[in-house]
Amino acid sequence: MSSLIIAAHGTRVPEGQQTCRALVERVQAMLPGTSVYDAYVELDTPTIADAVATALRESHDKHVVVVPLMIGAGGHVHDDIPEGIDAGRELAGSGSVSYAGHLGADPLLRGAVRERIAAVLGDWRPDETSVVFLGRGCSVPEANADHVRLGRLLREEGGYADVVSGFIQISQPDLTTALDRAYAHGGRKLVVMPHYLFPGLLQKRAQERTAAWALTHSDAETRVADVIGDCDPLAQMVVDRYREVAEGRIGPAAGPAPQVYLSGLVLTGRKVLIAGAGTVAARRVGKLVEAGAEVELVAPQADDAIRELAAQGRVQWQERTVDEADLDGAWYVLALTDSPSVNAQVAAWAYQRGTFCVRGDDASGGTAWTPATGEVAGLKVGVVGDRNPHRTAHARSAAVRALGELAE
Repeated sequence: MSSLIIAAHGTRVPEGQQTCRALVERVQAMLPGTSVYDAYVELDTPTIADAVATALRESHDKHVVVVPLMIGAGGHVHDDIPEGIDAGRELAGSGSVSYAGHLGADPLLRGAVRERIAAVLGDWRPDETSVVFLGRGCSVPEANADHVRLGRLLREEGGYADVVSGFIQISQPDLTTALDRAYAHGGRKLVVMPHYLFPGLLQKRAQERTAAWALTHSDAETRVADVIGDCDPLAQMVVDRYREVAEGRIGPAAGPAPQVYLSGLVLTGRKVLIAGAGTVAARRVGKLVEAGAEVELVAPQADDAIRELAAQGRVQWQERTVDEADLDGAWYVLALTDSPSVNAQVAAWAYQRGTFCVRGDDASGGTAWTPATGEVAGLKVGVVGDRNPHRTAHARSAAVRALGELAE
């Protein structure tokens, strides 16, 4: 069986280090017979590169699965860990590495968050409690937007009076501003939920800044929940990500980007199935409709833009979970749900049918990639990247600008 590397952020705080290693031991206990390694992006050792090299040298089948222990898809997920994987493969000299999806908005993670909040509520009722949902904050706008979206899900699932999203670093609103907003909304019983995995400096900052804010708001009560920490739900998420790849992966291994053949698809009058109807699907569906495809979406809920297209009869939306029969007659499939396990299943169904499939959460887990596209002077420009979406987008924009200048 493939070895597992759990790629964490890393901290210098001993309590955080101990908690992370305890989680690794918990995962190991859930995967008897599998070699489980820990690795860190920064502030702790071993590095991603060293762990990958060691695991490949020690692995019987020379295959390793790296699971990023990251809630959001920020720079560490997109850049730092893949770079460490490449360096580790080069150090090892042989072997392959598969890169699993990050934790994201997994129901298990949301359940763990609600448990942390419940633990500090005491005699407060959820419907009288305002939650300040505190993310790390990063330089990738999409990751910050995902945190805000997750806060909305938390409010609906937890039944809280209010949920205000904020960030402890880099992004706005910061914790003080988020507390001010919750207070302005009428919140007088406030719980700060640090949406981090392990204790460390960020948790200490959250406690200190909450206490400072409370000194100037004597008519409000504040409590700070624990971080998610070492627990069964978090360990199970790691195990799930690992198994999705180790036991049922259909795409190429991570490391050198797979060779792709660029082609323009003629989809006019042909069925395209999209599993999922959220924000990612909403970004993709417009160009498919413009191409004349008969787009069918299957998801229990849908983005407002997709609802509008369905109301206009421009797409079909089935308000339920996806099933294998939904792929009947499809020329092209996109797996764009919030669940990595569902996306993996849809990709596997498509693979069995010989139908090309894009997997939104893990591009290498599908059989097709969506290029970054643009149009200029009657030309369609498409760029397929190498696991770095920002670099791909910049290349597309540069190509469009260059062609536009030639046409002038």
